[in-house]
Amino acid sequence: MKFLCGSDHAGYPLKAHLVAFLRSEGHEVEDLGAHNTESVDYPDFGHAVAERVGDGHGEGEVTFGLLVCGTGQGIAMSANRHAGVRAALCTSEFTASMARRHNDANVLCLGARVVGTGLAESIVRAFIGASFEGGRHARRVAKIER
Repeated sequence: MKFLCGSDHAGYPLKAHLVAFLRSEGHEVEDLGAHNTESVDYPDFGHAVAERVGDGHGEGEVTFGLLVCGTGQGIAMSANRHAGVRAALCTSEFTASMARRHNDANVLCLGARVVGTGLAESIVRAFIGASFEGGRHARRVAKIER
């Protein structure tokens, strides 16, 4: 799988950890920034990742987004402004799995001030390990996209 990753300054340390984690698990990762803890604006990175995920960048391959800010809220809101993006703020393995299974989420958002590195790794694993179930959920996802 390919991941496009982004964060603001508050999310940078967790994002950097998860970039290394994803690579160690054999995933392709492109880090779109931030690249340090100097103050930046989270919408810039939410938009950068979402534009490429929503455009179907990497067509033919599974491409997901991973976004991190302090709470995960602002960066999720920014990403969800883009057509084709279903960004889910997840705080547990269950929410991550269900976001994929029922909502066909393609961007995982995390709050660096909410989850630690161990839980974040478990959330990422749950997100990756789940697949969209389709069926009645496809009808609902289609309504999101309208």
